[in-house]
Amino acid sequence: MALADTTDMAAAARASGSSFYNAMRILPRAQRDAMFEIYSFCRQVDDIADSSGPRGERRDQLERWRGDIDALYAGKSSPRTQGLAAAVGEFGLRREDFHAVIDGMEMDVLGDIRAPDETTLDLYCNRVASAVGRLSVRVFGMREQEGIALAHHLGRALQLTNILRDLDEDAAFGRLYLPAEMLREAGIAATDPATVLASPALGRVCARLVDRAREHFAQADKIMARSARRAVRAPRIMAEAYRLILDSLVARGWSHPRAAIHLPRSRLLWIILRHAFI
Repeated sequence: MALADTTDMAAAARASGSSFYNAMRILPRAQRDAMFEIYSFCRQVDDIADSSGPRGERRDQLERWRGDIDALYAGKSSPRTQGLAAAVGEFGLRREDFHAVIDGMEMDVLGDIRAPDETTLDLYCNRVASAVGRLSVRVFGMREQEGIALAHHLGRALQLTNILRDLDEDAAFGRLYLPAEMLREAGIAATDPATVLASPALGRVCARLVDRAREHFAQADKIMARSARRAVRAPRIMAEAYRLILDSLVARGWSHPRAAIHLPRSRLLWIILRHAFI
């Protein structure tokens, strides 16, 4: 088996089982393979950020990824970037977006993020989500200006939904992504994750973040409505799936115990089928 085939399979394996994987399967092969490689890269650097290893070791691992990305753009791919090399060449993916993703992961490695100010939270969302969007829209074939705008809004909408969905999971890592300004406005002075999540005022903070996510979803919808349908099939699937997750979180509420929210596989497949042949 050729090395390129092996790396393609590894990338697809990392994506399998995720909503991302199912959404990307509707794409033509070149686009699908490129998206699997992007996801594989994101998954690997995210695993570094979330591992339990010493912070210094994790920083070194991320730095090696930066070196591999720089080498890739200098024409020297490594075994783990060989699949990315094909995607970069075919779709004009930008080095600064890969670096932004790594920078976002490093924010989690340098120290546990706890109640960041809104500027820091937005920077984090830009790096770990919208930068991935900027890579993705190039693969989807969107026009430059529209694609960047969609990546900005949909990336933030998805990441804010993730933050709200993963409150307890992130707290187990010692992290709390709810912004300090919103906590203060709700009368919560603490930044300790467990204390904040036990506060009776938590729902007020989450409601504010829900509104912000919905604003970004609305802006993303406007962009997709005026874009070529074939170029936004996958983003539409992700937007609809995550909007359902957000609605389910609101319906569940924010009081302890907070049951985990998962989109049923049958519902996701129905969403994919509705958009697959548009």
